[in-house]
Amino acid sequence: MINGTTRLFGIIGNPVAHSLSPIMHNAAFKTLGLNAVYLPMQPKNLDEGYRGLRALGFVGVSVTVPFKVAIMPLLDQIDPVARKIGAVNTLLFHQDAHGSTLCTGSNTDWIGSNRALETEIDLSGSTVLILGAGGAARAIGFGLVEAGATILVHNRTETKGRKLAAQLGATSVPDQQLADIRADVLINTTSVGMSPNHQALPINPKLLSHFSVVMDIVYAPLETALLREAAACGCRTVDGLQMLLHQGTAQCSLWTGQEAPLAVMRQALLLELSSRGTAPAPGT
Repeated sequence: MINGTTRLFGIIGNPVAHSLSPIMHNAAFKTLGLNAVYLPMQPKNLDEGYRGLRALGFVGVSVTVPFKVAIMPLLDQIDPVARKIGAVNTLLFHQDAHGSTLCTGSNTDWIGSNRALETEIDLSGSTVLILGAGGAARAIGFGLVEAGATILVHNRTETKGRKLAAQLGATSVPDQQLADIRADVLINTTSVGMSPNHQALPINPKLLSHFSVVMDIVYAPLETALLREAAACGCRTVDGLQMLLHQGTAQCSLWTGQEAPLAVMRQALLLELSSRGTAPAPGT
């Protein structure tokens, strides 16, 4: 029951109606017994929307595209890793010793990708090939740096790939060298394979045997063509829902100070994806 003491959380982005985060976090709050609600919000103007969050007493907010970078100048504090990444996906509002409201920005995307991968492999000392050079690749790449992995970057636009590789202290892999690469992990950070183009592949499937673990951040469909082909080659696979889940549990713990109910949040996500027809029903 929402009442005058309900704690407010939410997600801001544009668009935001498709987000699975409200399903995941509201399930967590219910399980934890919290009088809290998590709302999707699509502000027309970021500055005005952010001021509204502060004025209305929001406790925690997720930030998604296109605001992950644009919101940073508005914040009071940014944690060191988020500053390195150059993007924020999590806000925590808190009061200082004088009772003034402050907002700290952090980034749990890298935590989500690391935790998802660590279910299959020890990242320290591993070699990882990242496909793509956008915002997701940047967050995942910095997370891998924190974990002690050696990183390779391949991007369709080679100049952009070289730029990200330089920022990560990684190696850029051009098209003509891709077939020679052997690595522990392959991560697709692009949208290739996302519905409705769910049969598209970001890499020649003949090369998948060069990797032990393949991760795809796409979660609609849950089993992408890349993951299906990788499994057929004997690779261990990590689907895109795992990164979403683990970055969400990190947010939940940060906001509530409690251990996030991972199993409950996973079940809520699977049920929602099943209802949308992009994943098998849980238990099947």
